[in-house]
Amino acid sequence: MKNERTGELFIFSGAALWSLFPVITILSYKGVPSIISLALSTFLASIFFLAIVLYKKKLYELKNLLLWKYAIGIVFFIGILFYTFFYLGLTKTTPGNASIISLFEIFTSYLFFNLIRKEHFSFESKIGSFLMIIGAVIVLVPNFSSVNFGDFFIIIATFCAPLGNFLQQKAKLISSTETILFLRSIIATPFLLLLAYVFGQHLQFFQIQESFLFLALNGFILFGLSKIFWLEGISRISVTKANAISSLSPLLTLFVAWLVLHQIPTIWQITSLIPFFFGVLLLTNNLKLKYNYAQPN
Repeated sequence: MKNERTGELFIFSGAALWSLFPVITILSYKGVPSIISLALSTFLASIFFLAIVLYKKKLYELKNLLLWKYAIGIVFFIGILFYTFFYLGLTKTTPGNASIISLFEIFTSYLFFNLIRKEHFSFESKIGSFLMIIGAVIVLVPNFSSVNFGDFFIIIATFCAPLGNFLQQKAKLISSTETILFLRSIIATPFLLLLAYVFGQHLQFFQIQESFLFLALNGFILFGLSKIFWLEGISRISVTKANAISSLSPLLTLFVAWLVLHQIPTIWQITSLIPFFFGVLLLTNNLKLKYNYAQPN
């Protein structure tokens, strides 16, 4: 139980930091294009993780070929697909919408870990997952009359994350968190720069100065520290439960977007947080719907 609570604390801490991510990312777009921003933030994160790996003398872990096998899958599903779709989505939607719609990952994780991998989930977990879907639908309602590609890209991103998180859980059994994240970041960086080139985005060094503070915050704190919290958390609790706890971050994102970008939360966004709140309680076993009345032997 103590190990589980420690995992929940890691996820809560990471969620609080990650709530700043959509706002910081949009601010970075003032100086550099979207995928260039992602590539530079990822590269700065690799420096952060390398420093920790060297400090903890974990460089020997890179000799493990199985870790590299996991790392390639993690890079593909999370380092490239997930973040590329998320960054592209943020060019066409608000930070609040992106943060809330990303909670659809609760449902995609449930599909992967429960229906595909046959991982057991309680009745409360199933109801909690359903409430998460309802919350995502509510925030999408205003766009039903037309397609918002920003929101659509965020939804696609949520389908990429579960398999990557599964591989990260596997990798955590044979390696330290910082080594996994260093490999993920350093391998992903050149592929992201190539992808940026394909999209016609070019790196111009004079533009970096304008956005360097936001790139550094994303690289060192959000891609760095918060990801350490995430991997430490999912090594102690299930990915679906971790995603549920992280669903508290949209409320903070809405508040920060209001203060920094002057984007007032809509009634749809606020309403969607109600099913998300109860979904979190159910998925973290803090709210029970059924009780076992059987008498002990």
